[in-house]
Amino acid sequence: MSDDDSLRNPFPHRRSPYHAEATELHRAWLERHPLLHADGSVGHTGYAHWDVVDLAALGYPDSGPEELALAADLMGFYFLFDDQFDGPLGRRPAEVAAICDRLAAIIHGAKPDPHSPAETAFDDLWRRSTLGMPARWRARAAYNWEWYFASHPAEAAGRISERPPDRDGYLALRRGTAAMETIFDMIERLGRFEVPLAAHHHPLLRQLRQLAADIPSLSNDVRSYPKEAPTGDVNNLVMIVQRERGCSADAACTLVMAEAQLMIARCADLVTQLPEAYRMLSLDQDQQERARRYATGLTDWLAGYLHWEARTGRYRVA
Repeated sequence: MSDDDSLRNPFPHRRSPYHAEATELHRAWLERHPLLHADGSVGHTGYAHWDVVDLAALGYPDSGPEELALAADLMGFYFLFDDQFDGPLGRRPAEVAAICDRLAAIIHGAKPDPHSPAETAFDDLWRRSTLGMPARWRARAAYNWEWYFASHPAEAAGRISERPPDRDGYLALRRGTAAMETIFDMIERLGRFEVPLAAHHHPLLRQLRQLAADIPSLSNDVRSYPKEAPTGDVNNLVMIVQRERGCSADAACTLVMAEAQLMIARCADLVTQLPEAYRMLSLDQDQQERARRYATGLTDWLAGYLHWEARTGRYRVA
């Protein structure tokens, strides 16, 4: 897929100016939690070309140095944790479940294994992410992290199954493994505010949040298809559309991107409706501002991710 095939996005991307400071902090974090190599080195082939800090800077453009470093550490964890399942381990669901169960237990107070970089890294991320946040936010964040971890055993089972998922099954699993709800929780954490409950669960904002989560998954499926197809990773919408339509991979990619483009148009429409929804909820000025900041955070993430994805070396096939 070329950059010319990228989605047309009406939301402008912005970038935090603290890239250099966050890069140094992120490197130090990787050295403390050596996720990149089993031997503890930080020289993961290609990692520097993924521009993980730039994704954080684009996704959370109003973040200061410390907040941006936390976001970069989260991005690095998502990618590197997910990548460990690309090999033989990712076809052993019971072992994947054991790993994920131990990580989920940290949310509820379990001590990490000091010899497990994944556990010490997540313990650090969970502690820093929840620091100073209200109980309701922590409860939501805990649920979303559990959802993320618990989705990986099902993904591993899918790799060895002779029954590829249908569209509904794909969405149910992809929405877990994509970790987007945890990413969106960080809009509030990094901005140090909480969305009013009535606004957070209003149908319009729920729709915007779901679309902002699904669009990157569709675009990512197209970009990662050349890497995933040879490995038997079946949880990819391009493969599902191929089966549904009986078409070529190229045609399926075009259809998936067209679907994502329609979803972007729906996002733009929803954004115009939100101010009236806030007024109908009788939110005061402060509540409306917090809801507005959250909605802007969703579209900032969407714009930033799409800009980053078109340029990162992560999805290029040698």
